Amino acid sequence: MLDATVRDRAGQLLTPSRRSDVPPFMVMDVMAAAARIEAAGGHVIHMEVGQPAASAPKAAIVAAHAALDSGRIDYTSALGIPSLRERIARHYRDTYGCSVSPDRVVVTTGSSGGFVLAFLTLFEPGDRVAVTVPGYPPYRHILTALGCEPVLIETSSATRHALTGEALLAAHRKTPLKGVLVASPANPTGTMMSKEALSSLMSAAQGAGIRFISDEIYHGLDYAFPAVTAAQLSEQALVINSFSKYFCMTGWRVGWMVVPETLARPIERLQQNLSISVPTLSQIAAEAAFDGRDEMEEIKHGYQENRRILIEGLPKAGLKKFLPADGAFYLYADVSDFTSDSFEFAKQMLEQARVAATPGSDFDPVHGRSFVRFCYAGSAAEMQEAVARITAWLNRR
Repeated sequence: MLDATVRDRAGQLLTPSRRSDVPPFMVMDVMAAAARIEAAGGHVIHMEVGQPAASAPKAAIVAAHAALDSGRIDYTSALGIPSLRERIARHYRDTYGCSVSPDRVVVTTGSSGGFVLAFLTLFEPGDRVAVTVPGYPPYRHILTALGCEPVLIETSSATRHALTGEALLAAHRKTPLKGVLVASPANPTGTMMSKEALSSLMSAAQGAGIRFISDEIYHGLDYAFPAVTAAQLSEQALVINSFSKYFCMTGWRVGWMVVPETLARPIERLQQNLSISVPTLSQIAAEAAFDGRDEMEEIKHGYQENRRILIEGLPKAGLKKFLPADGAFYLYADVSDFTSDSFEFAKQMLEQARVAATPGSDFDPVHGRSFVRFCYAGSAAEMQEAVARITAWLNRR
C-alpha cells in the first residue's frame, strides 16, 4: 500500500492540464439526458443531435460486407486509400466543375479529425483564429485545447448571419488574426453564403494574410441555391468535408480535406503520428457511397418536407422567428418570447414534452440564451408529432 504522502503526490500528478478545461459539447449532454428518459420507458423525439435518421447508402454497406468477407482489414496510407482520394477529386469535378488533384485530398477521421489536423498545421499556440457566433462549439473548444485563441465575431440578420470581409478586417485591425473558419451551410443556423459573398470574404482574408478554412460538411444539403466550395475560388483555402451528413455515415467516422499543395506532406506526417491511418473499412464504404447519390437525394427531399413542416407548424405553437434555413437540417428558433434561458427551456421541453433540442447557448455564448436549435433529420411523422407536442406544451405554460 502507498503511504499517504505518496498517494497525495500521485494525485497531484493526475491533475488535468489547463488545455483540457474546455466546455462540454452540450448537445451530447442533452442526448444523454434523453437516453435516461428512454431507459425509464419514455418516448423522446430526438431533434438535438445533428444525425440523419437514415442509414448509409446501400452501396456503402454492401462494400463494407464484401471487405469483411474478404479477410484482412489492414492499415492504409496515412493520406487515405488512393482510389478514394481519386474518387473525391472526381466529385469536385462532377459537382462543382472544379479541378482538384488527388494529391491535395486527405482522408480524415470525420471532419473532427480534419479540424485537428488543420489547426495543428496552420497555427501556433497563441495564434488568434476567427470563428462566427452562432457557430459549431467544437471549433472554439478544439482551438482552445490546442493553445490557440478563438476570436468570436457576431453575425446578424443584416448579413443573413454570414461573416463579411468588413467584419473580419475590423477584428483583424483590433488584434491581428492568423486564420478564419466559416461554414456554409452553417450549423446551427442553416444559412448559406452566395458565391459572391464567399469570394468577397476570401479575398479580404487572403489580402490581409489571414489563412482561410471552409467547413463544407453540409454540402449537398442545400435548398435555397447550390452550395459553393472554397476550392473553386482559391487553391490556398483549406476545405473540410465529411461523409457524415449528406451520406448519412456519422458513426463511420470518415471525412476529407482539400488542402493547399504545400501542406499535404506536413499533414501526412501529423496523420502518421496521430492515427496512422483512417479506419480502412470506413474508407472502403465511403468510396462506394458515391454510387448512392440517387438514394441520398431521396433522403434530402425528406429533409425538405420536414423543413416545411417546422416552418409552417412552429409559428402556430408561438415560435414565430427563426433564422433563414437555406441548407443543412437545422432550424435555429428564437425563444425569447418564452424565456431568457434557452438551457432551462430545452430542459423543460425534454422533461415535459419529451422533445429533445439543443439550447443556443451551446452555439453562441453571447446571445444563445434566446435560441434553440431543432434538427429535422428524422421522419416527417416525427416532425409532425414534435410540432404537436411543442404546441401543447407551450399552451400549458
